[in-house]
Amino acid sequence: MRAGAENLLRATNNNKVREQVLLELSFVNSDLQILKEELEGLNISVEVYQNTEETFSIPLVPLGLKETKEVDFTLPLKDFILEHYSEDSSEYEDEIADLMDLRQACRTPSRDEAGIEMLISYFLQLGYVENRFFPPTRHMGVLFTWYDSFTGVPVCQQNLLLEKASILFNIGALYTQIGTRCNRQTQAGLENAVDAFQRAAGVLSYLKETFTHTPSYDMSPAMLNVLVKMMLAQAQECVFEQIGLPGIRNEFFTLVKMTQEVAKVGEVYMLVNTAMNQEPVKENIPYSWSKLAQIKSDHYKALAHYFIATILCDHELQSGDDEDQQEKALSQLYDYIPEGLMVLTVLKDKVQRKQLGKAHLRKAIVCHEEALRVCGLCKKLRNIDVLQEVLTAAHKRSLLKYAQQETEDDFLSLIQAPDILPKTEHRIETIAPQFSKVKVKDFFHRLGPLTVFSAKQRWTAPRTIRIQHEAGELGFSLKGGSPVQIYCLDPVCSAASMGLKEGDYIVSVGDVDCKWLGVNEVLEKFKSVGEQPIEIEVISCQDTAASMHSKSATYSVGMQKTYSLICLAMEDDKIDQTKKAPLKLPFLSWGTKNRQKAASTLCLPSAVAGTSQIKKKLSPFTLLNTESSLY
Repeated sequence: MRAGAENLLRATNNNKVREQVLLELSFVNSDLQILKEELEGLNISVEVYQNTEETFSIPLVPLGLKETKEVDFTLPLKDFILEHYSEDSSEYEDEIADLMDLRQACRTPSRDEAGIEMLISYFLQLGYVENRFFPPTRHMGVLFTWYDSFTGVPVCQQNLLLEKASILFNIGALYTQIGTRCNRQTQAGLENAVDAFQRAAGVLSYLKETFTHTPSYDMSPAMLNVLVKMMLAQAQECVFEQIGLPGIRNEFFTLVKMTQEVAKVGEVYMLVNTAMNQEPVKENIPYSWSKLAQIKSDHYKALAHYFIATILCDHELQSGDDEDQQEKALSQLYDYIPEGLMVLTVLKDKVQRKQLGKAHLRKAIVCHEEALRVCGLCKKLRNIDVLQEVLTAAHKRSLLKYAQQETEDDFLSLIQAPDILPKTEHRIETIAPQFSKVKVKDFFHRLGPLTVFSAKQRWTAPRTIRIQHEAGELGFSLKGGSPVQIYCLDPVCSAASMGLKEGDYIVSVGDVDCKWLGVNEVLEKFKSVGEQPIEIEVISCQDTAASMHSKSATYSVGMQKTYSLICLAMEDDKIDQTKKAPLKLPFLSWGTKNRQKAASTLCLPSAVAGTSQIKKKLSPFTLLNTESSLY
C-alpha cells in the first residue's frame, strides 16, 4: 500500500491528489511504526526467555522465532503424485497429513533439545520433499509466507528454499533461547549455555553459506554475520563467568589470567557493536541490542582495568617472589608501556606501581560511567533492574578502590593507562549443525528409491507385460540395485513383442511392489511361479540418459542353480583406442540358434549369487540443487 501511494505521489502533478496521498502516507507510516514497536517488544526484547532463577548476571540476547502462515500441501502433492508418478494419490493422504502435522508443530517448538530435534526432522523431510515433488523447471503452486524476525515484513514465495532457510533460522534462534534460559549460577548451566550459543552460531553460519540472496532482512548475509558474532561473544562471556564462578582469588597470576580473559570479552563485544553500526545492518538491528553490546564492551573493559589495578596496588614484589615470572606475566598484558616506565622497574618501585595502578582505576571508572550513561539512553535497558544493579555495583567497587589509594600525588601523575592485550585460553568457535544425528524416514518412502523416483526424472505410466516362458527362458536379464532394470533383451522374445524395452524398470511382479527389491529378490519372484505366465509392470525413463547399473543376472527356468550375478568392470568401456582389442563374443546371445549354448555356458554356480546388493542409504541432501538462491 505504501509503495503504491509513493508511486502515485511521484507520478501526479495534481496538488489536491498529492495532499490526499501525503495524508494517507502519514497514517500508513504511523501504523507501520506502531506495529514495528509492538513486534520489537514481543520478539526482540532482551528480557524474554531469560533464566527464571534469581541471578546477578547481565542478560543475554535471544533471537525470536520467525512466524509463518499455514500451508496446505494436499492438492499440489496429490496432483504431482498422479501426474508424475502415475500412482493413486489417495493412497498417500496419510503421508501428506503427517508432513503438514510436522510443519504445524514446528511453528511452536518447545525450548529444549526435543524442539531442536523436531525442527531438524522437518528440515530433513524438506530435503526429501524437494527432490520428490519440486522439479527445478517449474513451481508447484505452494505459497510459503514467512515474517521477518526483526521488522515483521512478510515474504511470500513459491520456493521451497525459503521454507528451508526459515527453518534453519529458527533452529539457530531456538538454540539462543536455550542458551539464555540456562542457569548461569552453576558450572553445568554455563557449559550448556556456551554449547548452545556455539551451536546457534554454527547453524546461522551454515545458513549464511548455504542460502545466499535470501529475500528477508533477518537472513541477509550481513545480518547473519552480525548474529554469528553476537552469539560467539555471548559464548565468550559465559566462558569468563565460568572461570570466575568459584571466586576470583586476589593472587598475582590469577588476576593476570582474569585480566586477559575479561579483556577478550570486552574486545569481542566491541567488534559486535562496530558490526551492528555498519550499513545495511544498522537500519534493522534492534536499538536495544546495539546499546547492550556497547554497554558490555565498556563494562568488561572496565573490569580488565580494575583487575590490573588490583595487581599493581595490592601485590608488592616480595623477596621470595619470582621477579622473572612476574615481569613476563605483566609484560604480556601490554602492547606498550608508557614512556619512562619499565615493567621490572614498576614491579620494584612502589611509587610507580601506585601511579600506574591508579591510572588503570581512573580508566575503569571512566568506562563504568560510560556504560551507565549508555544504559540510561535506552528505555528498554533502563528498565532492566539486574543490569542496572550489576553496572552500579562494579562502578562503586572501582570508586572505593580508588578512594583507598593515597591522593597527595594525584596532581603530579600524568600517566595514561595503556590498553590491555586480550587473550583467552578457551577458544570459542562455531559448532556446525550435525543433521546426521537426527534419524528420519522419508514420509514418501513408498514411491521408491529417491535416486530413481525423483522430480528431476520423468517416467512413462506403468505398462503391464505378460511374461511367457520360452524353452525355460525369459528372454532378458536383470541388472541394477533397486529397482531392477531389463538388460540384454532378446528382440524376438514374447516380452519384447508385448512392449518390453531395454532399460525398463520393473516396479511390480504379479501383485507385489518391487521398487525396493534387488536383483535376487526379483529373481526369486520369477522362480516362485515356475513356468506359469506372470504379469509384471514396467516403466520407461523419458530422459535421454537413463542411469546405468553395474549389477546383472540371468535366469533360466527349470534349471537348478542357474541364476547368477555378473559384475561388469567400469574399465571395459575405457579400452585404449590405439590398441587393437581382441574380438569378444557378447556375454549373452539370445538368437534362436544359440539359446541352448547360452543357457549352458552362462550359468555360474549359485555360490556367486549371495544376498541382494546392500543398498546405500540416500541422504536428503544428495540431490539438492547447487543453486541456493531464493530469487
